Amino acid sequence: MTTTRRLAAILAADVAGYSRLMGADEEGTLERLKALRRELIDPKIAEHHGRIVKTTGDGMLVEFASVVDAVRCAVEVQQAMTERDTDVAADNRIELRIGINLGDVIVEGDDLYGDGVNIAARIEALADAGGVFVSNTVHDHVRDRLPFVFEDLGEQQVKNITRPVRVYRIPIAGAAEARAPLPLPEKPSLAVLPFQNMTGDPEQDYFVDGIVEEITTAISRLPWLFVIARNSSFTYKGKAVDVKQVARELGVRYVLEGSVRKAGSRVRITGQLIDTATGAHIWADRFDGALDDIFELQDQVASSVVGAIEPRLRQSEIERAVRKPTESLDAYDLYLQALALFNAFTADALAEAVALMRRALSIDPRYAPAAGLAAWCILVAIVQGWLAPEQRRSEEAVRLARRALDIGKDDPDCLWMAAFTLMFLAGEHAAAASIVDRALSLNPNSAQAWHTCGWVHAFSGHSAPAIEAFERAIRLSPRDPLAFNFRSGLAFAHLIGGRYEEGLAYARQGLIEQPRSIALLRIKAGLCGLAGRVEEGREAIERLLELYPGMTMASIMKAASIYILPEPRAIYAESLRKAGVPEG
Repeated sequence: MTTTRRLAAILAADVAGYSRLMGADEEGTLERLKALRRELIDPKIAEHHGRIVKTTGDGMLVEFASVVDAVRCAVEVQQAMTERDTDVAADNRIELRIGINLGDVIVEGDDLYGDGVNIAARIEALADAGGVFVSNTVHDHVRDRLPFVFEDLGEQQVKNITRPVRVYRIPIAGAAEARAPLPLPEKPSLAVLPFQNMTGDPEQDYFVDGIVEEITTAISRLPWLFVIARNSSFTYKGKAVDVKQVARELGVRYVLEGSVRKAGSRVRITGQLIDTATGAHIWADRFDGALDDIFELQDQVASSVVGAIEPRLRQSEIERAVRKPTESLDAYDLYLQALALFNAFTADALAEAVALMRRALSIDPRYAPAAGLAAWCILVAIVQGWLAPEQRRSEEAVRLARRALDIGKDDPDCLWMAAFTLMFLAGEHAAAASIVDRALSLNPNSAQAWHTCGWVHAFSGHSAPAIEAFERAIRLSPRDPLAFNFRSGLAFAHLIGGRYEEGLAYARQGLIEQPRSIALLRIKAGLCGLAGRVEEGREAIERLLELYPGMTMASIMKAASIYILPEPRAIYAESLRKAGVPEG
């Protein structure tokens, strides 16, 4: 038999996941593969002047005299494949992988051999389902002749080929949408994409990437959030991004993207959070700062972004859970629905929230957030006068708080809820301080943990650190639906610090946000008493008694004896007496 050599474009193709498809439905897969060849592949090869050299079950080797024809054929086949089997489940679809090389081949009869063939086969093995990968020789010959984008995947070491081969991917329109998306994790999921460098200086990429690194690390501390690793997110650097495609490829519901712009010694960083399911912008903001200390600025931006998006993500997840059919709710969805009820801030809503948390714990007895939230809801209901402050109620909340601590010791949300409950209902100030310190070490960007830290200081009589903690909470979460609690803390911290007018400003603002807050009304009344604002104080007390009939100095101070240490408690008692709260 005569052996000759010639230059040829070699196309190698096979079916991705062929063994799995055959194992699931051997006869059906074979029939569909035959139909695919008959109706699409063979006609396309003929149309582009190709010759089928051999077939091997699910694979084939095709020779083209023109490398342009080979690439056109491959792209048209893959584009047509995305329109087939749209009514077939993603796991059962036939998807091709195609590799193309241009090189010297050995011809024996109708067969071909040599590195020209081997490289095509190795490149095909690298290709993803629905993809077309080509060698650098193919790329060099067709890049100016065909209107396709080529993504440089770098040099690849392939089996039995001595030197590395540079490989390119040709993105196929529609292929990404046709491919089965990664399933979403059980908890909310997010990818932080590379920010755009708008400084005009490519050498500043390190600074921009550093900011994204800090933000990703900070967000990753949130235990209720699934965050894609930086190495995966950064594969999109320098590319035009379709967030829905990112969602499918990374298996996430949310995407955070942004840009960095620098002018002189100032820098502006913008960010926006997108729900990939709807394309809606959940949050957007910008941060301005000086470049005097780059690393401090990076920390500041990361902290601000995380603190701002955390409540917005929570709210988005709550809205999703509220729309979900009741019969399909799991422990996490029940938790989100309970959070929505807590934000409604009524007696019935809190009672229902506690019931949902008991149901969640029956589904998953080790679901710590349910225990923590149930304890917190009971505590708030007692403070509001919606639950009688009976010993058994307090004991139940304390028991739930200890349960949350036991099984959620690495969850900052569980920790701050437990700390608040144990301080308020069990008087465990030292334990609460230690617990909230741990919560902040796990997530220094948790507004609610800083809020709890503020109350630990305030109830211990430390006005300045309390104010600092509450201000940190507001800075981290300026649009928080529970922000009235931050104002309440600031008002109380100013009360025990002797700054009555400043405290009143916070109390008034907080009551605009939540006019039914008993704690805020009591603090406002006390501030009015100490500031000599008699009429405003009387109005606050009238509103208090309307919301909490029968409330007296005796009942307030009996509860306060547990959660406020003696020195700040004496100041608080004096303020309420001056305001005219009934002694009882």
